[in-house]
Amino acid sequence: MSAAQHESDEIAAIRQAVQALCEKFPGEYWRALDRERAYPTEFVEALTGAGFLAALIPEQYGGSGLSMGAVIAIMEEIQANGCNGAACHAQMYVMGTLLRHGSPEQKQKFLPSIARGELRLQAFGVTEPTSGTDTLNLRTTAVRDNDHYVVNGQKIWTSRVEHSDLMLLLARTTPREQAQKRTEGLSVFLVDMREARGRGLTIRPIRTMMNHATTEVFFDDLRVPAENLIGREGQGFHYILSGMNAERILIAAECIGDAKWFIGRASGYARERNVFGRPIGQNQGVQFPIARAYAQMRAAELMVRAAASLYDAGRDCGAEANMAKLLAADASWAAADMCLQTHGGFGFAEEFDIERKFRETRLYQTAPISTNLILSYLAEHVLGLPRSY
Repeated sequence: MSAAQHESDEIAAIRQAVQALCEKFPGEYWRALDRERAYPTEFVEALTGAGFLAALIPEQYGGSGLSMGAVIAIMEEIQANGCNGAACHAQMYVMGTLLRHGSPEQKQKFLPSIARGELRLQAFGVTEPTSGTDTLNLRTTAVRDNDHYVVNGQKIWTSRVEHSDLMLLLARTTPREQAQKRTEGLSVFLVDMREARGRGLTIRPIRTMMNHATTEVFFDDLRVPAENLIGREGQGFHYILSGMNAERILIAAECIGDAKWFIGRASGYARERNVFGRPIGQNQGVQFPIARAYAQMRAAELMVRAAASLYDAGRDCGAEANMAKLLAADASWAAADMCLQTHGGFGFAEEFDIERKFRETRLYQTAPISTNLILSYLAEHVLGLPRSY
């Protein structure tokens, strides 16, 4: 029985709906954006209008209240149909912190507007130039001043800031040397960037090898209302962990979709391309890499589903989320390399879309966490080996 046959009718219907939406945004649309490094506004608006970006918001706040198992199907299908979910995927995983740790007042204030598409919560301000993925060593500060916090510092690789209304910001509220525990002293805020721009918030775009709408953000005495603090002061690191697990699972699903796209393109081309009087797919030297990429993708797909199942059950899924991201990113990158090689010189031609997708999927070997850091995590937290960093 195929994997598709195991899925519920609900998820099968979601896949069909996403596929139908993506058909309206063919390769030509993405190639034009890629040339100009432009944001896919029409695509994001279509996803919003269809309710896909509100998938994890409970029905009481106007969302769909879907499971993580259903949401990974959305992201996988977006990628499998040649589109790019990185333009908006953060709206799905960032809001997990608000959903799990926000106050009833915060949820009522923001979630219905996000569900209706009136607000975008797509920016996640965590990484800094000096600390990278060493989150506990970040330097951006938020100091309480009566009914506000005053924020100073810098973030980098904060994607989609220019196309978002709200940012989830992690900042230090207690100096590290004064925190009782290494994991304490950080707090999470919802920053309304509609009010912050020009009032202490500066955004500078960073041009990268793919069209990713990423930036560096500077905070200069930015005043954030104290009511926008999520949860308890000093506990922010713990709050964002669940969001990071969701992030890894969703991006892993995107990588599975990418791998399926590359495998489908390579298989089709290998059947049709004739050289020396026969289809190139008849040669084992072409067949075997495609078959291996397929097997690698299917194995990674199982881990992604296992991680999503644990997440939906409210169980600890740190190891599984990290392994899902590691295996799926490896599978998508292997499939990308295979697909480019199968197409030969044509793989480098813009019109085939392979070189664009090749660049896009390479990101996930590095972000949102590098493969080496995942291996370090597994070594320490799963295998009990000495901490390496």
